[in-house]
Amino acid sequence: MSSTDVESDASTAPPRTMATSGRRFGDSIFSALSIGSGLLIFLTLAAVAIFLTTESMPAVMASSEFSGSGGFSLLETTLPLVFGTVLAAAIALVIAIPIAIGIALFISHFAPRRMAAGLGYMIDLLAAVPSVVYGLWGGIWLVPKLEPLYVILNSYLGWIPLFGGDPTAPMRNLASASVVLAVMVLPIITAVSREVFLQTPRLQEEAALALGATRWETIRTVVLPFGRGGVVAASMLGLGRALGETMAVLMILAPGATFSLHILEVGRHQSIAANIASKQAEASGVEMSLLIFTGLVLFVLTFIINAIARWIVARSGPQS
Repeated sequence: MSSTDVESDASTAPPRTMATSGRRFGDSIFSALSIGSGLLIFLTLAAVAIFLTTESMPAVMASSEFSGSGGFSLLETTLPLVFGTVLAAAIALVIAIPIAIGIALFISHFAPRRMAAGLGYMIDLLAAVPSVVYGLWGGIWLVPKLEPLYVILNSYLGWIPLFGGDPTAPMRNLASASVVLAVMVLPIITAVSREVFLQTPRLQEEAALALGATRWETIRTVVLPFGRGGVVAASMLGLGRALGETMAVLMILAPGATFSLHILEVGRHQSIAANIASKQAEASGVEMSLLIFTGLVLFVLTFIINAIARWIVARSGPQS
């Protein structure tokens, strides 16, 4: 290349102005902030995991499984809490998911526009109610109202393990706690499912109707398959709140530490979060370390459930 060509290229190149330099500097700052924000999530999770693991080691080392001497059993202390937590959350989801899907479908496809807007606002408002309010409502008003239903279930369906046993009043049992948890997770599942159903391609729904499908057949063949991944994600969000709920369970459930399936009996179950909240103020030493260990178990359990949920959502998206 000759010197004339070099001079020509230099003369035709756009001048590097202050505005261009400022934009490049701004892009660098924005890129650094974005990367830092993303890394902050991982650092926070790592800090929580390291804290829980470090602080729970005294309980692990003092347990009879590891020390070989007398003392408390880490598994016997933790597993009943895990069982109660998972059972309460599972029952809450069984109650809440069908109702939430029905409400979401009514708002998105059946209700008039003004009614749909009002119902959507009420659902969003329910999600913002503090858990202590749900606990007061459940413990003072709901539990006495549910006692006749529990008596009927125990009398006629007592041969089913869930409704067996000997329920006694006041019925502050796992069933009551699960019903309150279902009410608490209902707005979350409904709100997310509603937004997913509203994203269903209109042309696909009109095509199904044009082919002679009824409204229910259109929802069953078009809307529900399209929103399947969103409903799963909404359910997992609700499950996450149900697993970690503290105050409502603490205010309703009479604690116990067994593996009983009799959800109508009092004093049989307890959740991890409620157990930590009830004992943390007076705990110290190894007892505090044991509570932190149960918190670590809940942290790992939630992480595993969220990972499974993301895998399900990835596999249950709309198929091309």
